[in-house]
Amino acid sequence: MAGTLLSQGEDISLAASGITCRVEHLLGAGGQGEVFQVSALTADGSLQPFAFKCYFSRVASKEQWEALSALVELGSPSARFLWPQDLAEIPQLRTFGYLMDLRDERFVGLTDLVRRQVSTTFRCLTTAGFQLADSFLALHSRGLCYRDISLGNVFFDPADGDVLICDNDNVAIDGQGHESVLGTTGFMAPEIERMDALPSTRTDLYSLAVLLFLLFVNHHPLIGRHELAFPCLDQAAFKSLYGTDPVFVFDPEDESNRPEPGVHDNALTLWPLYPIFFRDLFTRAFTEGLHDPVDGRVRESTWKSATARLQDSIVRCGCGAESFFDDEIGTIAGLIPGRCWACQGTPLIPPRLRLGGRKVVVLNPGTALYAHHLGGDLYDYSAPLAEVSVHPVDPRIQGLQNVSEEAWEADEPDGITHHVMPGRSVRLRSGIKIRFPRADGTVET
Repeated sequence: MAGTLLSQGEDISLAASGITCRVEHLLGAGGQGEVFQVSALTADGSLQPFAFKCYFSRVASKEQWEALSALVELGSPSARFLWPQDLAEIPQLRTFGYLMDLRDERFVGLTDLVRRQVSTTFRCLTTAGFQLADSFLALHSRGLCYRDISLGNVFFDPADGDVLICDNDNVAIDGQGHESVLGTTGFMAPEIERMDALPSTRTDLYSLAVLLFLLFVNHHPLIGRHELAFPCLDQAAFKSLYGTDPVFVFDPEDESNRPEPGVHDNALTLWPLYPIFFRDLFTRAFTEGLHDPVDGRVRESTWKSATARLQDSIVRCGCGAESFFDDEIGTIAGLIPGRCWACQGTPLIPPRLRLGGRKVVVLNPGTALYAHHLGGDLYDYSAPLAEVSVHPVDPRIQGLQNVSEEAWEADEPDGITHHVMPGRSVRLRSGIKIRFPRADGTVET
């Protein structure tokens, strides 16, 4: 640990709790300081690992201490934030730092995903997108602004899509905070790039949209042919591309900045795979949202709804690849609609359940329906109420099993009504109407 701020075995006394932490080893370093793994004796008497960020003395200001103290007092808006929990002074170094939870090894950086160093599924991407929108909604609802949403500050689990958000020491009350923290180039809103505004919840919304576009399309929304006009991508080029002359690569009214084949192939390949409703949100975020910070930007709640709907649209091909059913065109989205992007075959589209006339859930084998789908609390995924089952002899026959504690009624197209008691199933056939306790649905094939 030569050359680091803290030494292995060194003790740190936390200011609020009085708990003593012992330094184990260095985890990493950045522009503001170094992060160490430490062990601390918790209230239940057990020794637990944590992370401790120690600032370089040049950035350890009184204002930073006060800002961190306020964050500790407020508490984390969500368990997905690696939030400051306590502070500690390091007097011999004329600096201080803060304690936070240790990031589990299952989480990797979103940067690794964009660089294709890890792979995942569309289901995991939709989960990650939902959790990001939900997390920043929780943050903003408390009057806080993150100020530096970017790839480098988000980690996710490629196996299930769970996310963690780090570097929360720059979070501030909306409209306040240090002017030295403006964000990351490419993620900052155009008005910040032009130095016309400071970070706020409105600029966070823009940064969130960029982050989601990179998550789903693996490409920056403003990098197309225009970048090829610059001999090098220096500060002046970025100011033009991101600040003074930004153009969305898929702007329906301006094709000048389209992705260039052979250069921007990720965007050209992935963009068509998403349903129209989802692409329309990105179009709004990077056309109206570029120029109208007040009304043009897509809210976190809208992204939550869209990513949940996107997950309900997943179709699994026989080759194992996932695609998305697009209700507006009646088949799976893609460069060639109806074709699997991976094997180029024509996958059999499973039955769909249309709820309330609008919400459509693709009923793949094993799909579960929750209170969120069936008229209960929005985004309540705590316990399944129905599950798609496959006939044990004939896999072509699928049913929807009632795994709730309440009975349903199913109306056949010929007028016959079935009572579907808990534990029983109704066969998925076109036109059958299922009356759940708090919602009605119609099966389509």
